[in-house]
Amino acid sequence: MFSPRSLLFTLLALATATVTSALTHDAIVSATAGPDTFPLVAKGKAATLIIDDHDFKGVHHAVDDLRADVERVTSLAPSISKNPLAGGWRVVIGTIGHSKMIDHLIESRQLDVSKIGGLWEAFIIQKVGNDLVIAGSDMRGTIYGIYELSEQIGVSPWYWWADVPVKTSAELHVAAQGITDDGPGVQYRGIFINDEAPALTGWVGEKFGAFDHTFYVHVFELLLRLRANYIWPAMWQPRAFSDDDPLNPQLANEYGIVIGTTHHEPLMRAHAEWDKYGEGPWDYTKNDAKLREFWTGAVERAKPYESIYSLGMRGDGDSAMSADTNTALLERVVADQRTILEETLGRPNPQIPQLWALYKEVQDYYEAGMRVPDDVILLWCDDNWGNIRRLPTPEEMERPGGAGVYYHFDYVGGPRNYKWLNVQPISKVWEQMHLAWQHAANRIWIVNVGDLKPMEFPIEFFLTMAWDPAGMDYEAMRAYTPAWAAREFGSEHADEIAALIDGYTKLNRHRTPEMMAPDTYSLVNYDEAERILTQWRDLVARAEAVNAALPDDARAAFFQLVLYPVKASATVREVHIAAAKNSLYAEQGRAAANTAAAHAHAMFDQDAALVDEYHSLLDGKWNHTMAEANFGYTYWQTPPAEVMPAVQKLRPNPGARPGLAVEGSPFGFPRWGVPQPTVPAIDVYSASTRWVELFNRGDTAFDFTVRPDAAWLKVEPAGGPVEEMVRLTVAADWARVPEDTTETGFTINTTAGQSFRVTVPIVNPSDLRPGAFDGHIEVNGHIAIEAPNYSRAVSSGNTYWQVLEDFGRTLGGVASYPVRADHEKPGGQSSHLEYDIFARTTGEIDLEIHTAPSLDYQSGDGLRFAVSIDDGQPEILKVDTWKTLQTWEKAVGDGVTRVKTKVTIDHPGVHTIKLWRVTPGVVFERLILGNPATWRNQGQGVLPSYLGPPESPRGGIE
Repeated sequence: MFSPRSLLFTLLALATATVTSALTHDAIVSATAGPDTFPLVAKGKAATLIIDDHDFKGVHHAVDDLRADVERVTSLAPSISKNPLAGGWRVVIGTIGHSKMIDHLIESRQLDVSKIGGLWEAFIIQKVGNDLVIAGSDMRGTIYGIYELSEQIGVSPWYWWADVPVKTSAELHVAAQGITDDGPGVQYRGIFINDEAPALTGWVGEKFGAFDHTFYVHVFELLLRLRANYIWPAMWQPRAFSDDDPLNPQLANEYGIVIGTTHHEPLMRAHAEWDKYGEGPWDYTKNDAKLREFWTGAVERAKPYESIYSLGMRGDGDSAMSADTNTALLERVVADQRTILEETLGRPNPQIPQLWALYKEVQDYYEAGMRVPDDVILLWCDDNWGNIRRLPTPEEMERPGGAGVYYHFDYVGGPRNYKWLNVQPISKVWEQMHLAWQHAANRIWIVNVGDLKPMEFPIEFFLTMAWDPAGMDYEAMRAYTPAWAAREFGSEHADEIAALIDGYTKLNRHRTPEMMAPDTYSLVNYDEAERILTQWRDLVARAEAVNAALPDDARAAFFQLVLYPVKASATVREVHIAAAKNSLYAEQGRAAANTAAAHAHAMFDQDAALVDEYHSLLDGKWNHTMAEANFGYTYWQTPPAEVMPAVQKLRPNPGARPGLAVEGSPFGFPRWGVPQPTVPAIDVYSASTRWVELFNRGDTAFDFTVRPDAAWLKVEPAGGPVEEMVRLTVAADWARVPEDTTETGFTINTTAGQSFRVTVPIVNPSDLRPGAFDGHIEVNGHIAIEAPNYSRAVSSGNTYWQVLEDFGRTLGGVASYPVRADHEKPGGQSSHLEYDIFARTTGEIDLEIHTAPSLDYQSGDGLRFAVSIDDGQPEILKVDTWKTLQTWEKAVGDGVTRVKTKVTIDHPGVHTIKLWRVTPGVVFERLILGNPATWRNQGQGVLPSYLGPPESPRGGIE
């Protein structure tokens, strides 16, 4: 099996003659011949593809695709022959035990299959004599080997679904050493197409007429190219995979795709079919006979096909059962369903793949004592927001049926739908699915992908990790995005494209686009909204630069996979922040309120224009996609129409009317009853800057000049005209600032007769100079620390601390590994992180620790850690994301759980905050020390903001 650890190194080591970047195996195909290579295409001639007529139909479908792929790359189509004696260059393809040619090579000891024989979905690609051989341990093993060669010659799995251009080459030569892959780490790996209206439904209706086999064969091919084998088909409005088109299940089985139904559709029966064929209420206490008859018909229909049967029962329409439902009733439902399976299929239950999805309230039944037979797969679920609710205990890991995970990249429900674009960074997916793998949840990994189309990148990562979760360690995850980008768009821009993909998904996870509001980010504190806009605008500019540098044939794919999600996501933020500025400016009386409103309108129009551009790609190939609403939400469900945030129109005063706004205050000056403004302090440790904005409340421009109190205080620009507003930056020439200076200021004079006096607090003490202390220093009454920037990491036993770069909302995360290490009692030299600080405020101080919104995935006391200061006794704290529905909604909406406590600072000076490991599974992101502050006490403390204060200066860095 491949090691994803080598992905990046493989890319760096590829010879220039390599046709394309290999994503999951070493590259074995070159455009030039080498020692003992096999000529797949050479000298204007293509090798013949040899396949046994009696091999599986799915293998024949894949061989047909390989033929088409070779033609896409070289313009030469190989011939396909069933004659084992065909001459010339030959690619012999077949399944062990189903191909006479493959079996002959094994029996004659020309082909050694000892590393794959009898395994699940394993394959080998190897030169044998003068032939190239692709052999699989079973049908899907052979298929995966075929598609591996397709990818190696330059055909992306997304060549059709995202129009990734094929890497053309006149010749193709395959290295003799080939590839041996011993199969997947997770047995069943698949996707759930869900919430597919209006986008996917509109597109399918136009292009295929219905969700019939003409549509699904494209899905089946994609899944196999991604080495998946399992699907929950689309089921909305109402939709029934097997009933809508009998060729759907028949072709799924033929292609090699295992069919399943969702967590609320027992025994392969789509819930939509109950309205069509059912009689009476969906209630087992009142209508059990009709329900059994309904399910029996579905099992009879599915009998010829490879399926996994869902057990159990939810309420009508994927709702919870009634409040008085008892576990005894549900156990009877499962027992009756298993009787139906045995009697209809004619084999014992342990030989029939079955799952019980512990979704939402069904997990509560399990925790209350409900059980199913040990041969049933327990499908544990996330909270619909990417946080796994529960994983097997050591005792549960011994169950013969094993366990799996149902995960989400799309969700309809509270606290708000997210259906539009990808909001799950792969660092988050990796962290949670690594937990699943380590806890033996390896029978099924299935992910809700919504419309499928906008989730291309996370889908492939999820399925790649499912193929080899043991190999997908942290370093491999970090290397994955550049490797994926190189395969799709070439190595020249791979690092930049990877930064764009990882960048937009991380920023989208701050807060999903559907949950954005004008007041999400602070306009006055910590320059938060402007910092967010700067990050988004940087991504947009970089994406447009890459787009301009790519060849024309790559731009449709780049638009779908990178440019559209970057620009569309940024546009949502532009609209909301412009609306927020309009509201603030109107309150302050700024004429610029109208400019902000105009920008909001322009960006709202741009959102629609980007969708139109998507729909116009490739003569309308993707018309109707990206139709999900991203504006106008007022509660969890999709709004009836997209509505731009409200804006106000202001009528400026006649003449010139100067006003002033300062960082840290929501008010405009002059303001009756409010003293002259003060900006937050600037400090010598970070050489920080502050801003003030001089604005006009009138319709006539004016000029201004700035007069600083001290020559070392820099205010730029120092003068000029003001039509609507000008931002001034306040800084200091620290080489000239006298030590122990605590305050200065400047005056702004205007030609309109209005002047302003601004006070500037200064932090430049003689008792603590830059470089004298390597820790975080309190400024403005608080200390904020990014968790990866610890002073020391102490490990005990076999545990270690791993920095998760780019994890979470800000810099990254820190977590303890291995994830199944024993719990620890905090104290002494047990595992902990130390953060050195220099505090000036004393007394009882609030300490807020930001963690990933992880859930208590093991029974017991849940996720815990401890906090202490200096040599104090550690206080054990619970993450407790699901303490109440409200705390969970807040946590998943914000993308972080805030754990609060208090510590006592008994003297100014150096202290150490310690975060102690108690349980695995806790990911630390930030620490914020400080009591709440307001403009009234000049910002001394923690001011309101979404992300919290930027990281405090670290004194050891000059």
